Amino acid sequence: MPFATSNFLVPNGTLIVELIAFLIVLAVIGKYVLPPLNKAMTARQEQIRSELEAADRAKADADAADAERRRVLDEARHQAREIVANANVTAERATVAAQARAQAEHDRIVHAAEAEVAVAKQAAVDELTARVGQLVLAAAERVVGREIRAEDHRDLIEAAIAAVRAESGSAEDRAAASGASR
Repeated sequence: MPFATSNFLVPNGTLIVELIAFLIVLAVIGKYVLPPLNKAMTARQEQIRSELEAADRAKADADAADAERRRVLDEARHQAREIVANANVTAERATVAAQARAQAEHDRIVHAAEAEVAVAKQAAVDELTARVGQLVLAAAERVVGREIRAEDHRDLIEAAIAAVRAESGSAEDRAAASGASR
């Protein structure tokens, strides 16, 4: 049986050459490859950090702009409420003034109508009393059989006219009292 002359536990020349080659490659990588790679990674980290800071600043600016927009919006709403309140007050004043003018016009028209009615009533009473006076004279002429002159009996005619006016006035007072009680 042949025994191998080499022991796998004892290093031979190939292993040492491979080890030296590995250390040389490791040194070249450590000297020439890793520094630019580290530099590029550091630059990339700085770029990411600055972009994050810019994003934070932009977010803060957006939050400030949003707060300003809300403040302006609230102020505008407040001003709009004041304008509406002022418009309501102005409209209420205009309504009250219009109602006062309308009431004054109503009162004026009613008083004018009452005055016209009173004048027309007085004219009707005067006409009626004159007509009654003529009828009384005509009736008296027929009864007496001769003409009665108005100058002779003026006091009698005046008393009759006053009685008719008094009767007319008391009827008017009763009508006004019944109208006021309703």
